[in-house]
Amino acid sequence: MTQPASRPKMGEGVIMGENVQFGKNVTIWNYVIIGDNTQIGDGTRIGSFCDIGKNVIIGRNCIIQAHVTISNECQIGNNVFIGPNTSLLNDKFPHSKCLTPPIIKDNAIIGGCVTILPNVTVHENAVVAAGSVVTKDVPPNIVVKGIPARPTMTRQGYETKRREFITARKKEAL
Repeated sequence: MTQPASRPKMGEGVIMGENVQFGKNVTIWNYVIIGDNTQIGDGTRIGSFCDIGKNVIIGRNCIIQAHVTISNECQIGNNVFIGPNTSLLNDKFPHSKCLTPPIIKDNAIIGGCVTILPNVTVHENAVVAAGSVVTKDVPPNIVVKGIPARPTMTRQGYETKRREFITARKKEAL
């Protein structure tokens, strides 16, 4: 996943803890904080003003947009998208020091302004709609939305709507 000699493309004001490991072709934008013992996989891009805790594992080819908080010990798979102003929380009763961080599996899409509570797993190919609060595990290939987040469609349905949207936009541009 990572190679000790790799040095990411880095903006200004980045603060890094000890033993942070980067894969190849990682980009870190401005004013990002990265805690001790964090691993960031090949090709991952992290937007400005993100706060990444200690002992976090971020996979390959992830896109983490601006103002995202990733609490200590979170695990993020490969090819994950996390929209801006999203928080991954790890302590159900803050200051309990009983951390149960969320896990985000491969190919998940997390919209902007999402809150994912402790001890939640967002499974493979799941989608969390913008503004949602995720209180329970999200099954694979399911789209959830709302407060609390509830299933609304399958990933296949999401991809169909996405393609239709892109096609319509292209026609409008002509």
